[in-house]
Amino acid sequence: MKARPAVPSDSAAIASIYNEGIEDRTATFETRPRSEADIRSWFDGAHPIVVVEAEGRIIAFAATSTYRPRDCYAGVAEFSVYVARSGRGKGAGRIAMLALQDAAEKSGLWKLVSRVFTDNQASLGLLASLGFRQVGVYEKHGKLDGAWRDVVIVELLLPANCR
Repeated sequence: MKARPAVPSDSAAIASIYNEGIEDRTATFETRPRSEADIRSWFDGAHPIVVVEAEGRIIAFAATSTYRPRDCYAGVAEFSVYVARSGRGKGAGRIAMLALQDAAEKSGLWKLVSRVFTDNQASLGLLASLGFRQVGVYEKHGKLDGAWRDVVIVELLLPANCR
């Protein structure tokens, strides 16, 4: 497995992986499947996106996006990481996150933040092993399929840019 920066032509593969995550209902509040065009809009030139390939096929991605529009938060980014069902449990998520952390730091970001469902132990374990800190829990943060879901808030400071 090898990570690399994502390019717009990866959008169909990223959409396929993200749509599996949406269907699984374990990692996102989203319920509407995403198209290749939806994913292409993520490529804004400011927020790193990486993919992980195995045997010439994209099996994972990690992406950053705007945290808040205020200038004071310009160095903070939301992140997400998704692994294709066929690639789960093999280290692809770790590879994607390490590559994303490196790309985010090189782009000048100083912090990565996200929210993870409280019962998503695979993601929480991965993030803890990579140094992410659990900041707290948002209770009843949103409804998914009519049920309230709580989320754990996680953050990671990127050392090169926090001095």
